[in-house]
Formats: sequence, structure tokens, C-alpha cells
Amino acid sequence: MGTMQFRRAIIIVALLTGTTPPVFAASPEDHWAWKKPVRPAAPTLKDSSITSPIDAFVRHKLEANGLQPTPPATRPQLIRRVTFDLIGLPPTPDEVDAFVNDASPNAYEKLLDRLLASSQYGERWGRHWLDLARYADTNGYEQDEIRPHAWRFRDYVIRSFNEDKPFDRFIIEQLAGDEAFPGDPAALVATGFNLLGPDMTDSADQAQRRLNTLNDMTDTASLVFLGLTVGCARCHDHKFEPIPQTDYYRLQAFFAGAEFRTNLDVASSDEREKHLLALREYDRLTQSLRDDILAVEQPHRAKLLDAKIAKLSAEAQAAHRTPPEKRNGGQQELVRETAKLAALTDAEVEKTLSAVELARLKELRQQLKSFDSKKPAPLPVGMGMTDRQGPPPKTHLLERGELSNKAQVVDPGFPVTLTSGRKPEPAKITPSSGGRRLALANWIAHADNPLTARVIVNRVWQQHFGRGLVPTASDFGVRGEPPTHPELLDWLATELVDGGWRLKRMHKLMLLSETYRQSTIAPQTTMEKDPDNTFFSRMNRLRLEGEAVRDSLLAISGRLNSTMGGPGVTPPVAPEAVKGAKGGWIVSPDPKDHVRRSVYLFARRNLRHPFLEAFDLPDSNLSCPKRERSTTAPQALALLNAPEAMEAAKFVAERLMKEADSEPGRIDRAYRLTLGRLPTNKERERAGVFLKTSSLSELCRALMNMNEFVYLD
Repeated sequence: MGTMQFRRAIIIVALLTGTTPPVFAASPEDHWAWKKPVRPAAPTLKDSSITSPIDAFVRHKLEANGLQPTPPATRPQLIRRVTFDLIGLPPTPDEVDAFVNDASPNAYEKLLDRLLASSQYGERWGRHWLDLARYADTNGYEQDEIRPHAWRFRDYVIRSFNEDKPFDRFIIEQLAGDEAFPGDPAALVATGFNLLGPDMTDSADQAQRRLNTLNDMTDTASLVFLGLTVGCARCHDHKFEPIPQTDYYRLQAFFAGAEFRTNLDVASSDEREKHLLALREYDRLTQSLRDDILAVEQPHRAKLLDAKIAKLSAEAQAAHRTPPEKRNGGQQELVRETAKLAALTDAEVEKTLSAVELARLKELRQQLKSFDSKKPAPLPVGMGMTDRQGPPPKTHLLERGELSNKAQVVDPGFPVTLTSGRKPEPAKITPSSGGRRLALANWIAHADNPLTARVIVNRVWQQHFGRGLVPTASDFGVRGEPPTHPELLDWLATELVDGGWRLKRMHKLMLLSETYRQSTIAPQTTMEKDPDNTFFSRMNRLRLEGEAVRDSLLAISGRLNSTMGGPGVTPPVAPEAVKGAKGGWIVSPDPKDHVRRSVYLFARRNLRHPFLEAFDLPDSNLSCPKRERSTTAPQALALLNAPEAMEAAKFVAERLMKEADSEPGRIDRAYRLTLGRLPTNKERERAGVFLKTSSLSELCRALMNMNEFVYLD
């Protein structure tokens, strides 16, 4: 289907369904998203009390469509809504009381400042970014091997959000932190963004494996930062967007010279200095023992290694036998690809030793082991990228996207539709020059890029309001949905840049608006005129994500472990849920780890946490721009019967017994903990009747299964 046929089909469907057909540009090249946003003036309204530009843009649309905004939410509803939005946890009863009873004119603003300053803000908003970055702690595919250092990227993201790192720097660090900030360990960890996709490490075709990774990072960087579906141009010119196939491989050429590292040294200079001093002391103490061990092993190791290398291809043999400092780029790659085939184990060496040699070796190793306490722990390493030594390999356009169908060579370059006659102009990069990824990162993070600021402010708006101003958050192209409020989108984008790319400032602007503070309950006339809430005539009622549901259960039961960072933890789950899973489900030995926040749970690609999966935990093989919010029977069953819910109900009941000395007091406290409000008289009466035949923990479990527990008003 061509572009015109596609548009006709969209218009026909819109007419048949009674919806408003989208307004397409005169040509794909003239699409609104390719033009740099220009700051519009806020509309002038009859109501002079409207001071927020956000409200002015929204109210202008409402008035044009014969609509009025919905009255504001109650204070208990508002604090529950905004607390979940910013930190992903329910407000405590004391926090609700403090806000409700605060008569100062800036009470709400003070609440926002407190939440934005909380370290839990980074855990909440870092999770949103991890969805986009397709984060997981394993490789996926059949083997699904563990990535022991992937968690460092997760912690980097959380810290970056808590520090309110400027978003333009956040982009540069992830695409080219090693080139832009080579002395910053955090920037090196950040480059792991490019390698977070699935990886078939046991592939028989290592060249294809590398291409798969290059394809993944090209596709993901374009989707996440630019809202462009360039992956459709991998095999042929894009069917709908003005993106030729050459553009795809020109973008990929920025990454072609990168070395993919799973053991990148990310130690700070202070850590490195202390480690070096300790290592020198250990080496001094153990030098003679290590020399004696080497004297026993080395002749046998040399023979075994030579025999293994002899079984490799002639090119690989030559690469292994070339001194490391003299290997070219191709030889370095061959050595990495065949390293497992040439690796030696202690057991293989021991089989070649005589009985006398083996006894001597074991004695020496035992003596060396006595110095283990003096041996410094290994320096921290992480997943990340650096540039390969020597000229980058050539990037070919691949016909049908197949490695065997190489066509013309292409140089790094930006999409023509975004650069033709526009600023920033394409960087002058030659095939042999370094700094390729930095050139790409600087272009994406440039204030004149027409997409970058629009895409991220739309993502923030989507998380707060339930739907983006552009509903297709990772597709700003011709086939994506047009913005419902284009002037507001451009105002937010320019405001972000003018404010130093600070996201916390954008949160505050959005959350202070009357648009955000509206009730979810609207008059019938409003529902009829704006059934899909296209014009934000009310607040969307949103279901919590699985992580927020699980964390809420832990928080209200008083068990949430607030420890931050470190390797992923694995709580126990039902045995039948993990039966037959590759790699198994190894439960963390410390029970305290079982009640950590969900963002710290070990994320296995081929086996998602059962409770979170019921609440639409996304597939981490792909970038996820928006969580699904389904309503299914497994969700109800999880809240009724899952261990997470059963244990929470028990511990909440115990908490109620300690915090209230009467049945009415416990009922009130139960409602406040679970739903953030007091019960009505009828609810209080029904709860009292229920407790005559059921336990307090059963009342708690019933409250956890109310819509109010998992939906935000």
C-alpha cells in the first residue's frame, strides 16, 4: 500500500466510525514534525484568572469545542494521584492529613517540591526510562544468560533522574559517554543503553550477531530519542515516511566503529588508585608462589592452547598468534569471537600433569589461597561501548537487510528530511575519523533538532495524563497520530530547552496546571461531547502499573525495604510459575531483599515476575513507549490469591491491631492505608458486619481488591 492509498484508508475508516480524520501534510516532506518548534504565544482567554500557559492552551481548545473543564479533584484524591505519579507509592495517612490541613496558598507547590526532591522519584521515573531502553538482566533467546553488570545502567538512570541531569546531557552520555566524558565512570556505564537489547551469544554466525546488535541500537536510538520508526527502512525505502534505505545505514554507520564491551572498566580514579596500591602489596606477598605455579603450569598450558588454536580457521589462528598490541581491528574482532573456543580451564590443565606435578600444584594453590584476604576485590565493570582501534569498518547498504547482499558503501549521516536546508547541519565526518557517535549525540541533543524536545515532553505528558499530546509516543512520523494540541506541544518543547533541559521543572509546570488537577468525574454533557477525552476536559482515570501495585502492598504493610541500588534481587514465587524455565529462578538468600522495590527485581527476559506480568509488564525485547492497561481475570486472581496480596493482608492486619485500639478505629485506618481516604458511613457499617464473621486480614484483602486500590481518581 502506497502513501496515498494508506491515507485514503485512514480517512475512510474515520468517516465510517464517526471520528475526526487526521490532517495530513501536503507531502511527507512537509510534515509538521520535521519543522523546528517555534514558541507560540499563549491564547488570550475571557477568564483572566487562568495564568498557566498550559491551561490557556487547553482551555482554548475546550472553548472552541463547546466544553468546560471539570471541577478540581478533592485534596485526598490529588495527593494520592500526584504521589503515585512522582514516586510510585501511596501517601501515608499523616502525609494526607498534612496536605489536607495545610491552608497556605502554596500547599500544593510545597507537596510537589517534596516529592520531586525524594530519592524515590528517580526509582519511579527511572522505571519509565528502563521501559524505553528495553532493560533486562539477561540476554534472552534460548540460553537467556545472565548479564551480571547490567544493573549498573539501571542505577545510573535512577541517579540521573534524582540529580535532575539535563536531558541533553542524558542523551549524549547514553549514545557517546565514552567519547564525550571519557573520565566519567557514570558516562561509560550510560553507553550500556546501546547494548541492552537481546543478544544471541551462541550464534553460529558472529558477523550476523554483530549486525543484529547494530540494527537494534539504530532502531532503538531513533525510536527513543527522535520518535522515528527508521527500522522500516532497513530492507527498503520506508513505505510511509520520507526515509530512504540509505538513511538507515547512514545512521547505523555512526555505531559501526564501536566495540561492544561486557567488561568495561567503570572504576573511578580514586577506586583505581586504591586498587592498584592493594594489588601491588598482594603481588609483593605472593610473587614467589605465583612464579612457582606458573613454572608447573605454563609448559602444559602452552601446548594445550596451541592445539586449540590449530583447530580454528587460518585467519583466526593468525589473529591469536599476533601480539595483542599489533592486531588490527579485524583481528581483534576474530579473537573476541573465538575466545571461548581457545579458552583453557584449570581442569583441562590438571589432566595433563603428572601425579607429582599435580600434588605440587595443589599445595602451591593452597598456600596462595591463604593470602586471599589481602587480595583486593575486582574493580567494577559494566556493559558499555568504546571505539575500536584503527579505522572503523565500512558500512554497506544491505539489500533486503541481508548481510550477504552488500551494496554501496555509505558514510555516517543524518536523515535527509531533518537536515535538508535546516540546522543543525550534518557533521563533516570521514570514514576514518573518530567521534562518530558523539557527532550523532550532539545532533540529536541540539536545540534546533525538530524532534528531540517534542518527543520527551510528550512522554512526560503521557505519563501524567494517561495519553500523550501525540498519542503515538514513539512515532512522530507521517503515519503516527497528529498532536491534539500542537501549539501546547511546541510551547512545552521550547520551554524545556529554554529551561536548560531540566525535567523536574517540566513536571512542576504540568502538575501545577488546573488541567492536571481536574476530577476524573465529568458531567454527562462533557462525556457526550468528548467521549475519548481528546481535549482533556477531565482527568483520565488510570490503573497503576504492576510495580506500583506490588510496591503499594509492601508499603501499606510496613515491609518495604527502601535500600537503593545494587544487583537485581529475586523474591520467591510459586514453583509452578517457573517450572522448566531456562536458568531457573534463584531466590535471593536474604529475606530483606524479597521486599525491595520492584524496580530492583532481577529482570529475566524469558521469565517475567508472575505478579508483575499479570499487570502488563512489558516485553523487554523491544522498546516500550507506553504500558498496556488491560483489565483481565488474572489481575483479580493475583490480588485475591497471590502470595504478595495474602502476605500484605496479614501484615496490614497486624499493623492495624497496633495502631488502633478499637474496631471502628481499625476500619477507618484500613481504608486510609489502602485507599487513602476515610470510609463512608455505609462502608463503615458494612465493614463492621463483615468482621463479625471474617478476620481483619480478610477485610484488608477485600479492600485491596477494590478498584480504588489500583486506579487513581
